[in-house]
Formats: sequence, C-alpha cells, structure tokens
Amino acid sequence: MKTSPYSLSPESVRQQLTELTSHDRDSLTADRRVRSYYRDGGRLLWIDRFGVDQRADSLLAVLRTVGDMGFSERSFLVGEIEAEMEELRSMDTRQHTLAQVAARLEYHLTKAYLRYVIGQHFGFVNPNYVFNRIDALAKDTTGRILSYRRLFDLQVPRPDSAFVAQALAMVRGDSMVLYLRSVAPADTLYLRYRSALAHAGSETARMRLLCNMERRRWRVSSRPGDTEKYVLVNIPAYHLWAYDRDTVVDMRVGCGTKSTKTPILSSAISHMNVNPDWRMPMSIIKNDVARHAGDPDYFARRRYFITNRKTGEHVDPSAVTAAQLCSGAYSVAQEGGPGNSLGRIIFRFPNNFDVFLHDTSTRGFFDRDDRGVSHGCVRVQRPFDLAAFLLGKDADEWTLDKIRISMDLKPETERGMKYVENEDANRRLVNWIGVKPRVPIYITYYTLYPEPDGTLRTYPDVYGYDSIIVRGIKPFLP
Repeated sequence: MKTSPYSLSPESVRQQLTELTSHDRDSLTADRRVRSYYRDGGRLLWIDRFGVDQRADSLLAVLRTVGDMGFSERSFLVGEIEAEMEELRSMDTRQHTLAQVAARLEYHLTKAYLRYVIGQHFGFVNPNYVFNRIDALAKDTTGRILSYRRLFDLQVPRPDSAFVAQALAMVRGDSMVLYLRSVAPADTLYLRYRSALAHAGSETARMRLLCNMERRRWRVSSRPGDTEKYVLVNIPAYHLWAYDRDTVVDMRVGCGTKSTKTPILSSAISHMNVNPDWRMPMSIIKNDVARHAGDPDYFARRRYFITNRKTGEHVDPSAVTAAQLCSGAYSVAQEGGPGNSLGRIIFRFPNNFDVFLHDTSTRGFFDRDDRGVSHGCVRVQRPFDLAAFLLGKDADEWTLDKIRISMDLKPETERGMKYVENEDANRRLVNWIGVKPRVPIYITYYTLYPEPDGTLRTYPDVYGYDSIIVRGIKPFLP
C-alpha cells in the first residue's frame, strides 16, 4: 500500500532516520553521539504528529548568534534547518515526503544542538588528546610511535553518556533555552575575548582571540584568581606573576625548549630547598655525561657525584663505565652550592614530570626575548623575591636572612650581619623551608592574556599550540 506524501507518523520518520544514520560520515564527537542515539532507538525529540514546535525556533535563534563567537552558521546546519522547517510547515512535498523532511529536520536539529552544547560546555577541541600527541617519546624499529610526551596535565572533563542523556532530556523539557544559556562560558576573560572579536584588526588577531576563547571553554578544576594568593607562569610570555590581594611580584623566567617543552599543569608549592643537589635526568646522563665515564677530574671539576641507585652508596667515577651509567643502575648528581645548575634555591610542588621552579647559575638568557632554554623546568629571575612572597608578609626576618646568607646574598638584620662577619661561619644555615599554607601554582599557555593592570597583551605562539587549536576548530570557522 502506497503511503500518502502528507502522512507523518513516528514509524515513518524513524525509518527515514535509519537511512540518515547509515549514510552519515561526519566525525565530530556530537555527530557520533547523534548516530548512536537514533541507532539505539532514541525517541523523537523535535518532531511529533503535528510537526515541529517553538523549541526548534528557539534553538535556531541561538544558532544564529554563533557568528558572535567567530564561528560559521553553516557548521551548525542553520541553512538546512531553516529550509527544512519551511518545507515541513508549508507541506511542500514536491521533492520529498513529509516523513523524509521531518526526519532530516529531526536529525539536523539534534546534531546542531549537540554540536553547540558539547562545544560550549567542554570546548570544541579536546586538549588532552591534541597536546599529548605532539612529541614522540618512544618509537619501535619501524619508526612507529609507541608513546608520546605528556604536555597537558590538567583534568579537563569530556562529554560522557550521562551528559549527553541530560542534554537531550532538556530538549524534551521546558528549560531548553535556559540550558543553552547555561552551557556557554560566562567567565570575565572569555567574554572579554568574545567582545574583542568585533574589533580584531587582522586575521592573525582574530585567530589569536579564537584560540584563547577556546582555552577558556576547557573546564579545568581551578584557574588563576580562584584564590587570593597564587603564582602564575605563562609560557609564551616567559614570565611569572605572583599575586596576593593587592601585591604583585613579577619576573622573567626561562621555560623548556621546543624539544623539551614545559608542561601545562596546576599544583601547589609545598616547600623550598636552598642549595639543592641537582639530580640529572637520564637524557642528560646519556647525551652529555656518559662519555666522560672513568674520568674523575671531569666529575670533580663540576662537583658531580655518582650513586648506586640500589644501595644509595657513592661510587668512584673511575670505576664506572659509560654503559653502566646508561643502564639506569646509577644516578648522577651535582652538589648544591655555587655553580649548581639549579642555582641556589628550588621551589617544589607535586607534579607528574619532576619539573619545578628554580634559580639558575647561568643568568644571561634573562636578557633575551626567546627564553626557551630548559629541559622543562622553569628558571626564575629573582628567586629570593619569590621565596619571600611565598613565606608571606609575616615571615620572620631571621628566616629571610638565613635564606639570604645561604644564597650568598647580603643579610639585612643585625643578627645576620654579625653572622657573616665570622669568616668561618657555615653559610648553609637552612636547607628545607615549608610553605604553609601551600600556594597554588598555574603553569599556563595563553598567547593573549591580561597584565596585572588589566591590559591585554599578546605573546608569540612559542610551541605552536595556537596552530593546533586552529586545526581543531577549523570545521566551525567561516
């Protein structure tokens, strides 16, 4: 029996939806979720036997504003939805049956809706995926990459089945419009970026704004400014700012090179070590030190010492071969003090990379614009000022002087001055200093970020991360 072109039943619409899902090759997260929903027999969200109601108009009104955030209406199927709504409401069946039109409208509305709510709520780019697949860490004999260096270590949630179910449930309820508003980023910096889009003077400036807007969509557990006191390192700026209410301490920093990038992370500074030993990473042992195995003078000149990792005992450099050093059975470290690669003080915080903030014995690079110089740690220009900031305004003056004296800086208290007058005085007065309460630290990556006075300043994309974000949001760009 031939179906009337004017008939509209759930069964006929579902049959057409089955056809649509089988031919859909779109690969965004939202698109895969839509296919799964209808393949699994999900109920119709927008269409009933009377056609389509005002919810579709409400969604369409929101989708028509995506240009304000720099995206294309085409990427949210606005043109298709408008045409299909007109065709359905006018009952124009010259080209398609109503069931075909209704199914396409149902499918496109759901796809556009999920593209919008997932992107606005979680970001249109998954940072844990794209940034942790940049630098190869290990390859097999054929060159196939076995693992990557982790560069992004923030916990950023991604849409799961529960979120999708909740989002789709909102379509069936009365609060869809409120929900669409709630998923959009609302923090001050995001809104400032979005407002600046209308005045972007070049395509480069526009892309920079879009990239930093995307960073603000990622729902990290905490951000700079969530607490009154915190330390912020912005890698592209090669700069550190330490905030405490109305106090700001700022200084230049050196970060990882392009091949040994400083990871993006957040933590809390727990303690400081003055005159720390420098435990070398295996990469430096293999590339720089191993060839000097058996040469005690080389180790003595640099105050390096070798330790058996299993027993903890120091080993005579003349008795260790290059192969043994490269085996991992031995560690190599440099004694703390003048000339140590970590400088005179290190600031420690829990993280998965063994990276820290620290002083440096080579300070000339602070005068350069490009300060990508380290193996991943952050070298700070004014380490004593940072130490004093972390201890706070109520820090005991003798404690501060003990740090100064241990770092070979001039003391400021009478007690400190008398101490250094003794030529035989042991200048290592203090080694470990706790930071209580711990001070949050954020190692971030923004190519457009406000300075302490509020001025937005641009920075070079030193690791190429903006380019990676642009590739990720490209499907949504005009």
